[in-house]
Amino acid sequence: MVTIIDVARAAGVAPSTVSYVLNGKRPISADTRRQVEQCIRQLGYRPPGRRTPAPRQRTGVLGLLAPLRPGANVSALTRFVSATMVAARARNHDLLLLTHDAGVSGLRRTMATAVADALIVMDVQSSDPRIPALLTLDRPVVLVGEPDLPTGLSCVGVDFAAAVDRAVRHLANLGHRSVGIVGAPLPAYARGGNYPRRFTRAFTAAAGSQGLRTRWRPCGDSAEAVDSCLDALLAEGPDITALVVENEVVLPLLVERLHRRGRRVPEDVSLLAVCHDDAADRPPLRLTSVTLPTVELGQLAVETALGQVDPPATRLLAPELTVRESTGPAAATSSCA
Repeated sequence: MVTIIDVARAAGVAPSTVSYVLNGKRPISADTRRQVEQCIRQLGYRPPGRRTPAPRQRTGVLGLLAPLRPGANVSALTRFVSATMVAARARNHDLLLLTHDAGVSGLRRTMATAVADALIVMDVQSSDPRIPALLTLDRPVVLVGEPDLPTGLSCVGVDFAAAVDRAVRHLANLGHRSVGIVGAPLPAYARGGNYPRRFTRAFTAAAGSQGLRTRWRPCGDSAEAVDSCLDALLAEGPDITALVVENEVVLPLLVERLHRRGRRVPEDVSLLAVCHDDAADRPPLRLTSVTLPTVELGQLAVETALGQVDPPATRLLAPELTVRESTGPAAATSSCA
C-alpha cells in the first residue's frame, strides 16, 4: 500500500508538506502543490480512513458538484442533473446541487459543512486539481469522467473507444477518407475537459487505423464561430467529405451555415453528431449520431456513489450509433468550401 512517506519521497518534500497539501491547513507554493498532487495521482495514494463508507450519521442527501464553467453544455448538464435527481429519489435521497466553481480551497470549505452521504463530481479534468482534496473526504466520491492517471476514486463515464470504432467504420464503409471534427468550444479544451479530449483522441486513433485522415478545430456557439470553424477545416482539408460534430449546441447552426454555402447533406457532405437523441432525431434533418447516454450515466453515478465498496472501480457505458439520413456515400470530390 502506498503511504504518505512514499508520496513525500517521490515529490522530494517532507511528509508534513504532503499532509498540508491534502488538508489545506497551511499555505503551500503553487509549484510544490502541483508536484505533490501529481505524485499522489501517479502513485494512486489514498489517505488512511478515506474509504469510510459514509458519514457517521446518514443524512439521506446526495451531493452533486456540477460547476458552471465557460463552454459548458448547459442542456446536457440539465439532463444529467434531472437523471441524478430521479435516481437519488428512488433510493430515498434528496439531491444537493453545488454549481459554484470555487477551486480546491472552496471545495474544502464547502465539503466541511455540506451534509451529504456521498458526492458525485462532474466536469472532471484530465489532470484534475481537486483529486487530492476529494481523497481526504470521509464519504464516497464518484467522478463523472476519467482523469488521465489513476486517482484512487471510483469513476463512471462513456466508453468512447467502442463508440468511435462503430462511427469510423460506418464512415469508412461509405467511402469517406477525409473527415473534419467540429470540436467543443475552446474553453473546454483549455481547462483540460475530460470528454472532448477523450473523444478526439479516440476518434483520431480509430480513424487512423481505418486509413481515414482527420482534421480538428474547436467551435464556439455563434454563427461567426461556426463559419470560422468551417473555413479553417476546409481550407486545411478541401478533400473533407464528412464532418463529425462534438458540439451538440451548434448542430442547427452548422446545418444552416452549410445550406448557405449551397452544400447538401448528405450528398455533398455527411454529418455525424455526438449528441442526445432529442437533438439528433429532429426535422427537417435527422442526424446520424453517437448517442450520449446521459440519463443512464446519471443513474450509474448514483448507484456507484450510494453502493460503493472497495476497491474503487471505473465503470463505462458504451453509446449506440444510430444511422439516420445525414450520412451517405462520399462525394467523388469535396465541394464544401
